[in-house]
Order: sequence, then C-alpha cells, then structure tokens
Amino acid sequence: MKLIVAIIKPYKADDVREAVSELGVSGMTLTEVKGFGRQKGHTELYRGAEYVIDFLPKVKLEIVAPDALADPVVEAICKAANTGKIGDGKIFVSSLEQSIRIRTGETGDDAL
Repeated sequence: MKLIVAIIKPYKADDVREAVSELGVSGMTLTEVKGFGRQKGHTELYRGAEYVIDFLPKVKLEIVAPDALADPVVEAICKAANTGKIGDGKIFVSSLEQSIRIRTGETGDDAL
C-alpha cells in the first residue's frame, strides 16, 4: 500500500476528488492548511497598509491506495490539479506497512 499526500490549490480539490474516484479510490482525507514553497507568499493592501502574506491557503489530501493503483492515482492528481502556474502544489508518496478497519478488524487492502 502507498500513502499519497498531495498539497494543492483549494479550488482544485473537487476536480482531484472526481478524478481519483473514477479510478476506484473509495476515500480520502482533506485538510485545509497554509504554507509556501517557491511561491513565497504575496503582498496585499488592506485599509491603506501594505502587508505580506507569507503562508498561502492550500489543501492537503491524504489517500491510501493499493500498490497497483498508486501510479494511476498520482497521474490523476497531477492532471486534475495542474493549472500550469506557480503554486500548483506537490505530491509525496510513501510506503504504508499496515491498515486496519476498526469496525470489522479487516487489515491490508481489505481495510481500504
């Protein structure tokens, strides 16, 4: 199993959810986060005062997928989240040792 973590622009979350659902992904966790990378934030004007917004709003998606589905899920996220502009985000993939469905006790891919 693989844990796929994607940090994307908030307005792209629904597009990504639809894209991975078509592949058979049955669930994901979405968290609203703030951060920056190469984008480095931006400057805004508020009531005549200029201030810097260092941390930009992002969405963090966490998806657990069977090994065979990991690459198609990553490709679907890349395609759905891409705007071609700076700040599109990042995807991190790591191996996952075990998953357990608490209600039934199912383990591994069966717990997904």
